Amino acid sequence: MEKLLADHRRKMGDFELVEFVDEQEIAALRQKLDVPVPLELHWSWEYGSEVEELRALYERGKRGQWNAETDIDWSIPFPRDEWFVPRENALLLPTLLTMMGADEDTCREAAFDEFTHLISQLLHGEQAALQLCGQLTNACPTIDQKFYAASQVADEARHVEVLAKFIERKLGTIYPIDPTLKVLLDRLLEAPTWKLKTLGMQTLFEGMAVAIFDQIVRASTNPLIKDILRRVQIDEARHAAFGVLTMRRVVKEATEEEMAEMEDFAFSILETLNANQQLDFLRQAAPKYGLDPDAVVQSLHAMPQWAQLNSEVYMHTVVPNLWRLGLITERTEDQYRKVGILWGDRFEARHELPLAS
Repeated sequence: MEKLLADHRRKMGDFELVEFVDEQEIAALRQKLDVPVPLELHWSWEYGSEVEELRALYERGKRGQWNAETDIDWSIPFPRDEWFVPRENALLLPTLLTMMGADEDTCREAAFDEFTHLISQLLHGEQAALQLCGQLTNACPTIDQKFYAASQVADEARHVEVLAKFIERKLGTIYPIDPTLKVLLDRLLEAPTWKLKTLGMQTLFEGMAVAIFDQIVRASTNPLIKDILRRVQIDEARHAAFGVLTMRRVVKEATEEEMAEMEDFAFSILETLNANQQLDFLRQAAPKYGLDPDAVVQSLHAMPQWAQLNSEVYMHTVVPNLWRLGLITERTEDQYRKVGILWGDRFEARHELPLAS
């Protein structure tokens, strides 16, 4: 299987990292605003529901609408000089700095910087989802899929709005999109078929978003961010469910060659995202706090529970759903384990659960 970003890879021990070091290349990626997307438009003359589960999901989506301006209490403060997550074990930089004996103010500032970066990347991802779901309203073949994709466009617009307002009103800085994320999101937008677009965005990235939002909501002590992300998380769970319900029908009708293509596509996206190991962020933020990015990654990989910790965001939703869809097989399972995306005990405990809803 050909790996993505092969010319941006290097070894760190047995692990292969993906990183961008050329600032001009990074700037060029961010300035690439136009993405050529050949797209076929499909009419449907069947206006009644063909897929009952998708129509029910669409109805839940209509009932779950909320207003980012009026339903959020924006008067709730988000102070920069207070802890909004536990000092240890929630974010990478403050945990490391605490272990090194850094003072309280430094650790808190690092937490604020890392959180701002994370919310910025989620914001950029929501814009990609907004644009991709607009493609799906054209490309999907059934009216139920078109209805749901259209409702998700509204959801994603609201997510872009609420995260942008949160950053503007409470955080003050939007970090530019990380280059690895930009490459992967462009790849989804450029995907040649609606099936690969659905697999990439709804099943992979929306599943990852569900996990990330869940982690933040459970860890955060600030009522504003908990309310915002809880609302977004509920929407994202529906989006991931749309991916599973749609892909379940796709794989049922797929040939052996199509299954292998989808399996490889899913692995290539997740492996590349994982191979970055937060280096895009660490190269921006770690030197500010006297930390070397490579040393941070090396210290993480030296932890006895690295694979368990690394796999948490993948094992929450994405990997179990791919397994149930038949898009992780014996052919790729060992590769997922080797790079720390799939971890045995957690996976065995979770993979019997019902499909995401």
